[in-house]
Amino acid sequence: MNIIDTHSHLWLNQDTSWNGLPIKSLKNGRSIFLGEEVQMIPPFIIDGRNTAEVFLSNMNYAQVQAAVVVQELIDGCQNDYLLEVSNRYPDRFITCGMCDYFNGNLKDQAAGLIAKGFKGIAIPGHRLIQDNVRIMLNSPEMIGMFKLMEEKDVFLSITLADGDIQCAEMREVIQECPDLRIAIGHFGMPTRENWLEQISLASHKNVFVESGGITWLYNSEFYPFDGAVRAIKEAAGLVGMEKLMWGSDYPRTITAITYRMSYDFVLKSKELTEREKSLFLGENACGFYRLENLIDLPYIKNMSE
Repeated sequence: MNIIDTHSHLWLNQDTSWNGLPIKSLKNGRSIFLGEEVQMIPPFIIDGRNTAEVFLSNMNYAQVQAAVVVQELIDGCQNDYLLEVSNRYPDRFITCGMCDYFNGNLKDQAAGLIAKGFKGIAIPGHRLIQDNVRIMLNSPEMIGMFKLMEEKDVFLSITLADGDIQCAEMREVIQECPDLRIAIGHFGMPTRENWLEQISLASHKNVFVESGGITWLYNSEFYPFDGAVRAIKEAAGLVGMEKLMWGSDYPRTITAITYRMSYDFVLKSKELTEREKSLFLGENACGFYRLENLIDLPYIKNMSE
């Protein structure tokens, strides 16, 4: 069974702000996040550097063959580092570029990212709504960028605000750019009201949904995340398992669980068929991201087994 992670993050250093509040890496996996000290990443990452090499070690152990690296405004722009990562490990990582969405000229920004080799562009859509400003996803500036991406066959990885807040905007984007490949992140935020409105966007041919962060959303019930499995089945009932993909939201989610646990709850579930597991964990992603020649990762048993 192919296992592909469609939602992960990498950074060398967090030193940015959002909505006027700071985000900055500290030691021992901690960060200042919007003015509060939090455990951002596992404590064994003592220098704050969330690198590709550490992630690869986790991927190899968990037998995850490839990962899509998206971007988030709270991590700061990581375009330069992610280009380096994709060039160094082309068979393991697909990396997304990110524009400066608050400073306009988006089409030219995207064109520059595409020319450098990015196969996807990430938009943390929920971060485009701040106290004093809101960037609309269906603005002429955005639509111009999306049309360029559609023309160049560059995919869009996007997370949306809770519920249906941005769904009308997204429906207009899909109508304007029917051949733009779109991956909706965070599984539509299934612990929030009206989450199925986001899932329903995947009824359009080129729109898929990925589950990055779903173990965080169901953290209160913990492994084996029965609520998350029920959400997967409910979403599949609406749009089909063929439109759903697994994502981990590494590394933030593995402060509470191991990386393997972020998909193992699906693999061990008795509520899903083997075919459904295969589609969700890798087969759908291989088609959407056009992955070929995946590495073979044999299982290495734990010393404690």
